[in-house]
Amino acid sequence: MSDVLTKLAEVLEERKQAAPDSSYVAKLYDKGLDSILKKIGEEATETVMAAKDGNADQIIYETADLWFHTMVLLAHQGLKPEDVLNELARRFGLSGLEEKASRAEK
Repeated sequence: MSDVLTKLAEVLEERKQAAPDSSYVAKLYDKGLDSILKKIGEEATETVMAAKDGNADQIIYETADLWFHTMVLLAHQGLKPEDVLNELARRFGLSGLEEKASRAEK
């Protein structure tokens, strides 16, 4: 599963050097952080709406869009999917309440 994330992250990195008119992602990078964040907000809303409708195919489609745009954000900020996976691994085995409490202490 993480092979797909790794390959996608590589493509997203390559798009940073591309001309804005050469790809959708290059255009997003060129427009800047606010445009990327706006897309994430739109995709999150569409994911919520798909879930409310209960259509599994649409939930998967919209979640893929949300993950994709979140990965664009990570790349824009110099982060990688592994950074998120490492954080999830750190949390594995913790109850949600314990994890939340540990953040409150920082």
